[in-house]
Amino acid sequence: MARAGLRRRTQPPKPIYQSPPPPFDSDSDSDSDYDNLSCEECRSGDNASKLLLCDDCDRGYHIYCLKPILAKIPKGSWSCPLCSHSHNLKKFPLVQTKIVDFFRIQKPSIEVEKPNSDIRKRKKRSSSLISSKKKSRKLLPFTPTDDPERRLEQMASLATALMATGTEFSNELTYVTGMAPRSANRAALEKGGMQVMSREDAETLKSCKTMMERGEWPPLLVVFDHKEGFTVQADRSIKDLTIITEYVGDVDYLQNRENDDGDSMMTLLSADHPSQSLVVCPDKRSNIARFINGINNYTPEGRKKQNLKCVRYDLGGECRVLLIANRDIRKGERLYYDYNGLEHEYPTEHFV
Repeated sequence: MARAGLRRRTQPPKPIYQSPPPPFDSDSDSDSDYDNLSCEECRSGDNASKLLLCDDCDRGYHIYCLKPILAKIPKGSWSCPLCSHSHNLKKFPLVQTKIVDFFRIQKPSIEVEKPNSDIRKRKKRSSSLISSKKKSRKLLPFTPTDDPERRLEQMASLATALMATGTEFSNELTYVTGMAPRSANRAALEKGGMQVMSREDAETLKSCKTMMERGEWPPLLVVFDHKEGFTVQADRSIKDLTIITEYVGDVDYLQNRENDDGDSMMTLLSADHPSQSLVVCPDKRSNIARFINGINNYTPEGRKKQNLKCVRYDLGGECRVLLIANRDIRKGERLYYDYNGLEHEYPTEHFV
C-alpha cells in the first residue's frame, strides 16, 4: 500500500538572533534589555528559542502563540500581527469576466445550464461509483454547486487568497528552468513502490479538471480565520472518496529546498537515493490545496478533525498527489489532513 504524501520536513528552529546589548548606561533600566523579553500573547519569556521579534515594534511572540502559528523562525524581516496589514484583505471583484480571465476558463459556462442529457449522464456515473465504492474503493468526482452565482463566490474566495499571497493560479504540476525537470518525475524511483492509479480513477480526475476548465467549480470556499489564516471549508456536503483537489505547484529536488522557509511543500517522490527525491512547491504557482490546513496529529482531538487523506499515485509513470475525502464531510466543515501521513517529522504539535 502506498504511503500518503508528506509535507516537507522542517528542522527545529535555531534560536532567534538577538542584537548585542547597548553600551553601558547607568541611566538605562533592565526593562529595555532583551533578556526580559516576553511573549505578547502568553506573557511568558520561557522557550526563548521560539520567541520571534517584530522588526517594526520589537514586540516578542512565540511562534506557536501567533495566529496563525509559524512552524519555525522565518528568515529575513518579519512583522507582528499588529504591524502587518494582512487582515485588511482586498476581496477579488465578483465579476464573471474577471474571474473567467483569472482562472483561464476555456468556456464561460458558469451561467449556462447543462442539457438534461448531460445531467442524467453525470448523475448515472456518480450513482454507479457510489454504489460500488465499498467494493472497489473507486474515487468520486466532486459535484459542483448548482447556483452559478455561488460558484462565482467560491472562485472569488480562492482568487482573493492567491492574490493576497502573491501566488499565480495553476492546476497542474509545473516544471521551471533551474528546478527539477519533468524527466525527473519518475514513479519507478519511489522507495518501496507507489500505488498505480486505475484507469477509471484517472478518468475521474480528468473529469474534475475538465469541469473546472468550464467554470464548474468544486464546492469549496476559502475563508480567512484570525487563528488559522487562510483555510478552506466545504460549501456543500461532500461524500467519502471524493477528489478534493490535486496538490500542485513547482516541482523541485528536495535537496534544493531543505533550508527553505516555505511550510507548504509536499513530498512528490521519496526515492531510495535522496538526490532523486522531489517536492511540490506551491509558493509561486498553486491551487486551493495550498490553503487546506493540517491537523495537530499529536492529540486525539486533533486527529478527529481530519477529513481528508493525502495519497500519492503513479499516473502514467509520473508521481501525482491528491487530497481525497476520507469520510463524509458536512457543509460548513473545514478541511484538514495529516501533514505527516505515516510519519511524525513535521512539527504539528502547536496546530489548532
